[in-house]
Order: sequence, then C-alpha cells, then structure tokens
Amino acid sequence: MSSGLPSRLRWLFWNVDFNALDPERDANTILARVLERGRLEDVRWAMDSYGLDKVHAFFRDTGHPELTARTIAFWRVVLDAEEETWASTPEWRQSSSAPWIE
Repeated sequence: MSSGLPSRLRWLFWNVDFNALDPERDANTILARVLERGRLEDVRWAMDSYGLDKVHAFFRDTGHPELTARTIAFWRVVLDAEEETWASTPEWRQSSSAPWIE
C-alpha cells in the first residue's frame, strides 16, 4: 500500500483533513467512505489497494456507521457471504428517522 491517497478521492473526504489520512491507520474510514459513496474507479482503487480479503474482513468485522443496509447487501452478494455473520451497524444507523424526531 502506498503512502497517502490518490488526490481523485479528495471529494469523498470533504469533512476531514484529506492530507492527514493514512491508508493503513484509517483503513476502516477510507473503506467505508469509498465503498458507500465512491465511483466505480474509486471502488477499483480500494480493491486494488486493500485486496478482496481485507474488504471482506472489513464488512465481516466492522459495523461502520456510514454503511447503509443497501451497500452491505450488495457486498454480501459480491463476496458470496450471504450466510456469514457480519458485524451490525450501530443501532442509530438502522433507523430511517432522525434521532431527534420522536
């Protein structure tokens, strides 16, 4: 894995210091953002950079709040993992209503 991220990914990380992101240290954050919101070329970069095994482990072991049910369902099919137990997304992410609405 090279140091730093390709500049073409900058648009995905509008709310953080892009230059401070470390591909190893911040792998879960980077994978979540790229796999949830990235373009096909961004997802290809993630697959090339992290590998299929790491992407699979990310979904299996990390219940990242940025991942929607739709994205998780897609990757379960892609990774042929429909029968596996995967980490759950946080409870607040599973609700379709904003937490401040009663």
